[in-house]
Amino acid sequence: MRIDASSLDLKEKLVAVNRVAKVVKGGRNFRFTALMVVGDENGIVGIGHGKAAEIPEAIRKATEDAKRNLVKIPIVGTTIPHEVKGRFGKGLVLLLPAEEGTGVIAGGPVRAVLEMAGVKDVRTKSYGSNNPANCAKATLQGLTSLRSAEMVARLRGKSVAEIMG
Repeated sequence: MRIDASSLDLKEKLVAVNRVAKVVKGGRNFRFTALMVVGDENGIVGIGHGKAAEIPEAIRKATEDAKRNLVKIPIVGTTIPHEVKGRFGKGLVLLLPAEEGTGVIAGGPVRAVLEMAGVKDVRTKSYGSNNPANCAKATLQGLTSLRSAEMVARLRGKSVAEIMG
């Protein structure tokens, strides 16, 4: 299910800018890559990657890419419904629900994704790769694998009360 970015009030956050080089006959060609996170801070978030000769152009491309890759995630109150591990490449991110008032306890790319998604209270731990792209994608993978009680009840054809016991 695609989410239409034009109808949403999206905020943007730059996670990382990197200079990359291609060695050619005449020397090195430098380009810039940008990693952007966009979200409406209400359960919709996306990650994008862009590359160009100039930084602003790379950021624009990354933003467009992020708007094309929006996903909806379940949020219960101010936190996530349950504990989850997100994995991408060698990046592993553990996301734990937290009580109201805890805040977002996360570093760099993980924090950016969670804030743009609208999660206010969560604890995280990042293992393996500290590459910003892998951390951000692992976080997004974890968030997309979350299931709320209503979603599980619908899948099983039961009521929420039956599932919760």
